[in-house]
Order: sequence, then C-alpha cells, then structure tokens
Amino acid sequence: MRRLPWSSWACQGPRSKRGLPLTLKNANPCLAKRYRSSRHKMTAMEMGTGVGMAMRETFINPIGRAFSVLSAFSPHERWLNGADIAARTDLPVSTVLRILKSLVNLGYVHQCSRTRRYRLTALVLSLGYAAIAYSEAQFTLTPAMRSLSEQHGLYVVLGTRDRLDVVLLECVNPRPEQSRRTGFRLRISAGTRFDIGESPLGWALLASLPDLERNYLSMKIEQRKSHDWPRIRRKLIDAENVVRQRGYCMSLGEIDPDISIVAAPLMLPEHGPMVIACLGETKNMSRSRVERELGPLLARIESSTRDGGQFAE
Repeated sequence: MRRLPWSSWACQGPRSKRGLPLTLKNANPCLAKRYRSSRHKMTAMEMGTGVGMAMRETFINPIGRAFSVLSAFSPHERWLNGADIAARTDLPVSTVLRILKSLVNLGYVHQCSRTRRYRLTALVLSLGYAAIAYSEAQFTLTPAMRSLSEQHGLYVVLGTRDRLDVVLLECVNPRPEQSRRTGFRLRISAGTRFDIGESPLGWALLASLPDLERNYLSMKIEQRKSHDWPRIRRKLIDAENVVRQRGYCMSLGEIDPDISIVAAPLMLPEHGPMVIACLGETKNMSRSRVERELGPLLARIESSTRDGGQFAE
C-alpha cells in the first residue's frame, strides 16, 4: 500500500515548539499571556480581524486545550507520553498531565500502568459517530461516490476542515478485483488527515472559503511553515484561480510521481465547506482524462449540491 506524502498522518511527528509570535510584543500583555500556552495563538494582526475578535470573546481556554490534547493522537501513533503531546500542542507538560488526568477519569483516555503512556479509548468514537451518523451529506453523496469509484477504478473521498487539516468523512475504495488487477492501493479511510496547505483537497477547500476565513487560515499556515510559505502561497493562488475557472483543481504526479488527485469544493445547504476528490494511479489519470471526464464530473456534483439538488448520474 502507498502512503500519501502530503497527508499529515503519513508525516506525523513531534512538532517543534513555537515561541510567542514576535507580532505579539506590542500587544496587550494580558491578552498575550492568555494565549501564550494555547495552540490557538493569535498574532496582533489576527486580533484586529473579525475572526480574532470573535475568538477573544468566545474562546474558553480549558476546553480548547483539552481538545488539542485529544487531537494529538493519530491512528498510526496510538500511544503517547506527556512530552509527546506537549510538543504537538505547544502546551506545558504540567498542563498536559493535568488535562490527561481529567480525561482518564472521564474515560476518554487510558493510561498504561507499565509504560505510563496514554491512548484514546472507544468512548471517543461516540463523538465522531454522533457527528457523522446519518449525515445528510454522506447520505446524498455516497451513491454517486460509489458509482464514480466503480466506473473509473478510483478512490473517491469526502472531507471537511479540522483546523489546518482536511479530515476524511467518507472513503469509497475501488472494487477488490480492480485493485488486484492494477496492484495500486492507498492506505486511506475515514479519519485520514491531509495537510490543508500541501494537498489538493486543502487547496480546493480553501478556494471556496470567504476572503476573511481564507486569509486567516493562510496566516496560520504561514506561521506553521514559514520557510516553505512562498512555494505554498503560489500553489494556493494557482489552485484558487483554477477552481474559480473550472470548479476543481488537480495534482497529477507533482507531489508523488505515482499518485494523482483531482478535487472540487462542495457547498451543501446547512453544512460547512467540504471537498470531494478522486485519487488514483498517475498512469491512469492523464491530464486529458481529468479535464475531459473526472474534473467536469466533480464540478457537476459540486454545482448540483450547491443548488440544493440531488446528483443525477
């Protein structure tokens, strides 16, 4: 099976601890202190935006920190110690340990008595299942996704944004005989995460957002990947232009020579921004095929859902 180089779970590792942004030097010292240990740090520029002002008024630090701790775990690193989680959340180890103790008492986290490491429990699944069970978006789109996958032998996925990631809500795999015939398999499933600035899924989703939200997220991406920001920024601008012109964007063997992807944003009534995408082997996803078949098909799904209608194959 192939690992996707642009997905965050494939590149998961201890995140370097970032200090307080220099732009906070001249900010209100009380406000700066308030956000110093939070993963949701705000720069002075962000404080002046509508998003920043809303966060200042409504953000509850203990809840945000607890969810940051829960989000530090991944399917491929089930057991973590306090230092691992502290590095990924930018929280002090002492704060992480206090939060973990509460989560253990609530039953959301289990601690191994021998190694003293932590892992999530099955109780966490209830939160995810409550969010996606009988989702109108999945109910509406899964039949079309399955038909698309079977007809073209591709992985078809549906995702939404979680901070600076795109997390998959649904993944339809090619039929087993199709995978055996091509020998091409990807390790993706519901819950797989993709970096929003490094994947076509993220580019398509960002292109569909209002300017204020897109600019805010771009600012956060720049903070996290300042050394690579010029390249990422060019990609985001190019993808935004393509999405506006065609309704989709693509990466044909650019990130991994064997993997190609085409993605389109989805705007469903009463849902947050989402993205639908096809992933497959590069030799079976030529540019002409994408521009003639796959891209327009995804754009047609997007257009149909945006108008509140059912997708007609």
